[in-house]
Amino acid sequence: MSTLGVQAEGIPPTLLSRFRLALRHLYGGRSANSRRFLYALLVFDLTSLLFIVTTSFLPRNDLVRVLDVSFGIIFLLELILRLAASRRVGRELLRMTTWTDMAAIISLLAAAASEFAGFLRVLRTFRLLRTFRVVQFLREDSAFFRRNEELLIAVTNLSVFIFVMTGVVYETQRGVNPGIKNYADALYFTITALTTTGFGDITLPGTPGRMITVVIMIFGVTLFLNLAKVLFTPSKVRFSCPSCGLLRHDIDAVHCKACGTVLNIPDEGAV
Repeated sequence: MSTLGVQAEGIPPTLLSRFRLALRHLYGGRSANSRRFLYALLVFDLTSLLFIVTTSFLPRNDLVRVLDVSFGIIFLLELILRLAASRRVGRELLRMTTWTDMAAIISLLAAAASEFAGFLRVLRTFRLLRTFRVVQFLREDSAFFRRNEELLIAVTNLSVFIFVMTGVVYETQRGVNPGIKNYADALYFTITALTTTGFGDITLPGTPGRMITVVIMIFGVTLFLNLAKVLFTPSKVRFSCPSCGLLRHDIDAVHCKACGTVLNIPDEGAV
């Protein structure tokens, strides 16, 4: 917005600048207020995701629709604030998470009038993948997160994929597939396809259904194997080697495996 545009609306440019600067400090700063703000956003994201997933199993009623619209309004306000805080709005608009946010917002706000594309609200789960700064803060503030970071990220990636694909299966198959009567049926099919169990009691007919099944099996198995790898691989600790910069080491490492430099990895046993 130009300065003339701001003045024409009767808003002092300095006030708008201060507001955007405050938002930038909240979204991109390292102060205690910024940490609290981003942690609060993370808690809200988790709460909204729990609501979206839980209500997917419930029959639609007026209360659920009101809550849908309420969450949609809050999501919209948060998106506007995030765009206002960005130094490069164009780059922010090109992010996948921004578009998935928009899709989820449209779906939630339209809930009062129609259930069309209701599965799009599940795309809100992608929010868990964009919290890079929160991950940085969690590394600094939580010993538990540092010890289990790879596991937590692998679980998050797999969970996001499962809920998104379950939403796709439910929306494309309900009403046309007798095996998919509710969200639980769609979740059941997604899990059986992902694990390649394939009981055969529920199938997705036609070429589109087969392509959805192929996507679930290929990408789902990949994410599932990544989770299994993290579970069965010895734990690593994050510590940058002062010589070569290697970041992941065995917990009891004394020397860097890449260059042999003596390491002085802090002991978090009492943290």
